[in-house]
Amino acid sequence: MTSSTPFAAATLAGALILAPPVASARDYDAGTLHIGDPWIRATPNAAPTAAGYLTVTNHGKTADRLLGGASPLARAIEPHTMSMTGGVMRMRLAEGGSEIAPGATLALAPGGDHLMLIGPKRPFKPGERVPATLRFARAGAVKVEFVVRTGPRPGEMSMPGIGAH
Repeated sequence: MTSSTPFAAATLAGALILAPPVASARDYDAGTLHIGDPWIRATPNAAPTAAGYLTVTNHGKTADRLLGGASPLARAIEPHTMSMTGGVMRMRLAEGGSEIAPGATLALAPGGDHLMLIGPKRPFKPGERVPATLRFARAGAVKVEFVVRTGPRPGEMSMPGIGAH
């Protein structure tokens, strides 16, 4: 052991103490649906929208649909799709919602399909929690909290030039 080891350990301990806490999302169950890791990307001031991400696994024998939702901190929550047309990425409302087939997982992630929070009432800052109620065709209303993060976690895809989506 060298004389710098205690200093390095003390420095690391100090950095961990001073580091901001990392909020983590929790998972939710609604009947045969399992909702995992709901999160929202942090937004700048006056952002007209925010993007929400999560997974929904259907453990049942009947398909369900994520229709959208509501939050006291946004005007509306809508499911949106992303597609590539002629080399141009396009985003649009998922008419009729997003299907979750029996035994399948719907993954809403950066650079792909997502939930669009329309008209946030204020900026969302990292570490905050945003309450919401998701609406499913069969499972009904499910209360969740989205954790606000600065961007995708390691290994998740992010599309440059897509803004907060």
